[in-house]
Amino acid sequence: MTKRNHYHLSPTPLITVTPARLLVLTGAALHNSEPESFGHENGNINLKEIVMSRVVRQTYRAFGLLLLALVLAAPQVSADSAPPKLAGILQRGELVLGTAANMPPMTHTRADGRVVGLDIDIARLMANAMGVKLNIRVMPFERLLPALQQGEVDVVISNMTMNPKRNLQVAFVGPYLTSGKCIVTKREDLARAKEGGDLNVPETRLAALKGSTSADFAKKLFPNATLTLVDDHDSAIKLIQQDEIGGLITDHPICQSVLARYPDAGFVSLFSLLTYEPIGIALPGTDPLFINWTENFLGRLEGMGLLKELGKRWLSAETPEQ
Repeated sequence: MTKRNHYHLSPTPLITVTPARLLVLTGAALHNSEPESFGHENGNINLKEIVMSRVVRQTYRAFGLLLLALVLAAPQVSADSAPPKLAGILQRGELVLGTAANMPPMTHTRADGRVVGLDIDIARLMANAMGVKLNIRVMPFERLLPALQQGEVDVVISNMTMNPKRNLQVAFVGPYLTSGKCIVTKREDLARAKEGGDLNVPETRLAALKGSTSADFAKKLFPNATLTLVDDHDSAIKLIQQDEIGGLITDHPICQSVLARYPDAGFVSLFSLLTYEPIGIALPGTDPLFINWTENFLGRLEGMGLLKELGKRWLSAETPEQ
């Protein structure tokens, strides 16, 4: 295991916006060049939160145009012709998102109760493109897929790895991000580890999120280590600070967020090249049109550069707590 910064926003097949559409959209964007918000009253994205960041401040108008193009050029569906799940979303005018909201910077709850993160921004854009509002339901990570299967939520976006076991239960679209496992620690012996075998001893005390691929990874790679399962990453950070465990094993964006949020805690991150973690959007496997629509939606995000901009906003090492 070596120290390394690594994440990659993954490409998906591109959906072309025609010149004729862009010509119309350009006129609309110039007519309303600096909209305050985008979307519905209860599920909108504040464009200035995104475009006024340092990385995109000078491309404000162009980025606003891309957002307009995403919505107005999104796949058009009607409630009358859509299969049951998509029809239900359109008829009630609401997309119900399931998310754990405890994995900054991907999805987390702020002190004021607002749920934010890269995953949440993707969900808001998804609802906007459908022309519906977003309803966010927060629940434990291990409850997300059962809730999706039981129809309690329409979609799950929660830093969830697409793996064969999960894919037997639900459909996945993506990945919209690829990463790997890493360990956050402040112990020098863990930081100096060169191979997985160096950590595979009972004295190594690690924590992982319940029901996560990180927990599965730790059990398989470090079967002799002492593993503690936690409900959220903040609980694990407290255990590290209190010297009750040696480190937290999780996905790389989470590690980067911990280092950014606790700059004076003495934490270091060890990145592993032993895993491939494709992060995707989980959907019911019973609605081909909903799956197809989401594939096209994600393709538009990638093709218009919005995934890249969201990555700069949320995954930059300089990104402050949102």
